[in-house]
Amino acid sequence: MRIGVLTGGGDAPGLNAAIRAVVRRSMQYGYEVIGIKRGWAGLLDMDYVRLNRDAVSGILPKGGTMLGTSRTNPFSNEVDQKKLVENIGKLGLDVIVSIGGDDTQSVSSKLSDLGFKVVGIPKTIDNDLYGTDRTFGFDTAVSIATEAIDRIHTTAESHQRTIVVEVMGRHAGWIALYSGLAGGADVILIPEEPFDVDEVCSMVKKRYEEGRKFAVVVVAEGAVPKGIPDFFTRSAEKDAFGHVRLGGIGEWLEKEIEKRTGIETRSVVLGHVQRGGSPTAFDRVLATRFGLAAVDAVKQGNLNVMVSLQGEKITTIPIKEAVKANRIVPEDMRWLAKAFSP
Repeated sequence: MRIGVLTGGGDAPGLNAAIRAVVRRSMQYGYEVIGIKRGWAGLLDMDYVRLNRDAVSGILPKGGTMLGTSRTNPFSNEVDQKKLVENIGKLGLDVIVSIGGDDTQSVSSKLSDLGFKVVGIPKTIDNDLYGTDRTFGFDTAVSIATEAIDRIHTTAESHQRTIVVEVMGRHAGWIALYSGLAGGADVILIPEEPFDVDEVCSMVKKRYEEGRKFAVVVVAEGAVPKGIPDFFTRSAEKDAFGHVRLGGIGEWLEKEIEKRTGIETRSVVLGHVQRGGSPTAFDRVLATRFGLAAVDAVKQGNLNVMVSLQGEKITTIPIKEAVKANRIVPEDMRWLAKAFSP
């Protein structure tokens, strides 16, 4: 049995732990593992490396991915699609274990339609992949964002300012919600609920009127004000999967709050720092469990699935189910964003 493993999309803490688990479990079963470099781009370019115990030794606590990654979509044109199919055959891959989010797993799903065997491992710091209660990378991102908010609190209080903290989250506000709650933010804005700018300004003003001369606002990059249906973007250029680069809501909100309230306001974009560095213990364990479960699924002939966390149990769901929708913050949890608002 020859297994190809790759990591696609944005990097996330825990990727190396998952790769390590795939290799170590495969060795126990006598399987050969081919590491595909730079995600799907590596299959197009025949850029790969054979993985063994020595290759993955010491990578467990490291951030990023030893295999590299990209946002390449091999189904964006017929030439690349044909090359992808041919190269899978040239490498003699029996199964591809794809570690990534909805874009990566959408490619896996299309490969399964063509008759190839795949097993997906869910990865995204946004925690928005359908069919799993948690993706690895999320816990680390929330921890990093929370620490940043803690530090921002002291500056906001010292200067009696309002500070807007923009965190990641295109369609789902999990990072904003969790880090905002953990960091004691005064206002939390998520993509699932368009916000009223006047209401945000009112909440900020109320804090100052009550004598608490500072405020912290946490906003997901995909959050939008009522009446403005489109995302705030840094560039109109789209990636291979049709996504524009989000950003700018924090800066826009900073200017609106200061203009409407007269309160000195600043904005901070946490950006890529949220997904860099060493994974938390939780993410190391979850990524390891996913990696082991993926190879176990191969061993059992349970293919064209994605491993997932359901409660405390690792199980699998059809790969097509995993890419049918985003996992957003449900309505019965959205009230938490306003639980401690002024």
